[in-house]
Amino acid sequence: MNVRTATEADLDAILTLINSAFQVERFFKNRDRLDAEDLAHHFKEGTFLLAEEEGKLAGCVYVSRHGDRAYFGLLSVDPSHQKNGIGRRLVAAAEEFARETGARFMDLKLIHLRTELPGIYEKMGYHISGTEPYPTERSHMLTQPVHFLCMTKELGHR
Repeated sequence: MNVRTATEADLDAILTLINSAFQVERFFKNRDRLDAEDLAHHFKEGTFLLAEEEGKLAGCVYVSRHGDRAYFGLLSVDPSHQKNGIGRRLVAAAEEFARETGARFMDLKLIHLRTELPGIYEKMGYHISGTEPYPTERSHMLTQPVHFLCMTKELGHR
């Protein structure tokens, strides 16, 4: 697996991948995870790391920096490549990327209804650090009330 930084030429493929990977959230959301405008905003504010296998996009993760903290989100693995460790490798790449840019902590947010996720991230060293409300301006896309679980990890140095 090769991990590289995304370019604008990758945006269409990233959008397709993210929306495919996030189909699992359709039980509480009535639309795709992202549209082209959302993706363009993320692309301007942070960095997408792409995992490729045999030249094909297999996964991606979004990383942004805020002072000594970094954030990762939109972790997406092509459904045909899931359960092969690509997600874990992308999280490790995101952490390394953040560490190299001077971040001391990595944060993430997940929807509380995704009950399978906290345990996975806890195994990677993350712990729940609090909750946040879901943005009111985006609540029109929900089919039931949700909130975020916030998780964090001290990155340390390698």
